[in-house]
Amino acid sequence: MRVFVTGSTGFIGSAIVDELRAGGHEVLGFARSEASAGKLAALGVEVLRGDLTDTDSLVAGVKACDGTIHTAFIHDFSDMEANARVDLRAIEAMTAALEGSNKPFVATSGTALLKPGHLVTENDPPAMQVGRAKSEGAIASAATRGVRASMVRLAPTVHGAGDHGFVPMIVEMARRHGHAAYIEDGANRWPAVHRLDAAHLFCLALERAEPGARLHGAAEEGVPFKSIAETIGAGLGIPVRSLSKDEAAAYFGWMAMFAGIDNPTSSAITRSSLGWQPQQLELLPDMRANYFGELVRS
Repeated sequence: MRVFVTGSTGFIGSAIVDELRAGGHEVLGFARSEASAGKLAALGVEVLRGDLTDTDSLVAGVKACDGTIHTAFIHDFSDMEANARVDLRAIEAMTAALEGSNKPFVATSGTALLKPGHLVTENDPPAMQVGRAKSEGAIASAATRGVRASMVRLAPTVHGAGDHGFVPMIVEMARRHGHAAYIEDGANRWPAVHRLDAAHLFCLALERAEPGARLHGAAEEGVPFKSIAETIGAGLGIPVRSLSKDEAAAYFGWMAMFAGIDNPTSSAITRSSLGWQPQQLELLPDMRANYFGELVRS
């Protein structure tokens, strides 16, 4: 199969490219920058230049391939709604070009969009029509128009080598403040998945997902945030403290909402339907082994 991959040099996208190539697939990688194009070319991967606002290039990519995995997103937290609109327009353009083809198209969303405070499943709709929730609607619509479109909802905690996401951020906050922290009792839960397990899920979805499927990239249903903070404290050799919500805003800044989210997430339907079985380190062992050296300093 020839597969078009957006976000092909990103944290998860690069692992997807590696797995696809190891499985004998050809990859067309979408590259925004000259540096990204160079990385792909060095691997022998064919490159298509463009960015997420360039719908003509995106459409050319999906038409030139047998399937598409869309992981690219503009991760600028200063205007996430604008970035979500860019994502929606990109998905609408690509899936419109695939109507009636029955080609697979796998897009990306997040479990944090679901109702907090109880164990959510793949059957749960987004709690609010914000962020990538509207892109989920576009995937559902495409699935009724002859596209084998599916959606992978990723845990907010995707970890592993090269991580520049939430966990390294809170490690650096702890280093800077001189103590690790959690909010109130720290019982709120973060689901988690290793980047290599997430990449494997995308590849399984490309091959097997039914039209309209919603899949959960959550190897762990929910790691208590207090446990994450305690692991950071032990790893850095610093105290661990409970913060009030007011104190948390000063400590975590814009990340306070994410630090307090309670997002337990089941992936039972995903595992049953695709045979997905995560194999990599879970979050806390991965942190202990890899998150207190150069990884969080880069």
